[in-house]
Amino acid sequence: MKILITGTSQGIGKAIAEKFLQNSHEVIGIDRQTSKIDHNNYTHYRLDVRDYANLPEIKNVNILINNAGTQNEDDIDINLKAVIHFTEKYGIQDNIHSVLNIGSASAHTGSEFPEYCASKGGLLAYTKNVAMRVAKFGAICNSLDPGGVITPLNECVMSDENLWAQIMDETPLRKWATPEEIANWAYFLTVENTFCTGQSIVVDGGESINRKFIWKD
Repeated sequence: MKILITGTSQGIGKAIAEKFLQNSHEVIGIDRQTSKIDHNNYTHYRLDVRDYANLPEIKNVNILINNAGTQNEDDIDINLKAVIHFTEKYGIQDNIHSVLNIGSASAHTGSEFPEYCASKGGLLAYTKNVAMRVAKFGAICNSLDPGGVITPLNECVMSDENLWAQIMDETPLRKWATPEEIANWAYFLTVENTFCTGQSIVVDGGESINRKFIWKD
């Protein structure tokens, strides 16, 4: 199948691209940074996802994965508006098999930067909207909403011993996911899954269900 993924230069997006390449799919990546993926079945476009006027013409996309995202940098433009533009251009068509939006557990809890939470919260509603519209093609659309993931973007807290200890106290499984673990979820939701649609799958080590009850001993 032909797979289009945004944000493939590092972290989750790179791991997802590599997962599909390992399974012999054709992968097209779009990122504002240079690609670190060297594979015969991989094509890279160096482009900011907000540059709608210069989006490449890519026909017959089978799976679209909207992964590119940011924190505290035009979050709504990158995390939400760009997803809408990409999906309307590449995802709403009769060759589509699956659309996956990479959201965030923060969309369910509101416990992060205001514009970031708003952008990812909007993604949940848009996911349901797309699921209804691609169903006529026999296609599905879901969002995959991770909690903490070990990526370069999170290095500032992972390398702070005090902050890391606090984060682990809020995470029942006492660990964060690897990009490869999230990639496995992305592959399952877009390739193996054919019936779950319009849903938001939270993968956060139990962080969003952690509710501490404090009482006198």
